[in-house]
Amino acid sequence: MSSVGLGHNSGEVVLKVEARFFNSLAKYSGHSGISRSVDLPAGSSIGDLIREFDLPISEIFLVLKNGRDITPGIYQGGVVNEEPVLEDGDVIAFSGPIPYSYGYGAPVV
Repeated sequence: MSSVGLGHNSGEVVLKVEARFFNSLAKYSGHSGISRSVDLPAGSSIGDLIREFDLPISEIFLVLKNGRDITPGIYQGGVVNEEPVLEDGDVIAFSGPIPYSYGYGAPVV
């Protein structure tokens, strides 16, 4: 967890974040359903959330933060921007490759 730029008493602040898991990553939610609520310390990042759920970086093809794509590029499974800092109430969606897509070996025409 990164606490750069946070005050000395930030250790007491807890963020509630919703993580959603799609396609091949749905199995990492830890229970039935695709959504999971998690509490993290202030200053936590996307990378901290990935480690919280033991998501394999090589299987992550898309990351959305509040509906906005924060993946560095298209068709780059395993290339994830782990730096964005989370805020209370964020909804983070993780997706593996979409069936019948480039990530599954389908040709791009």
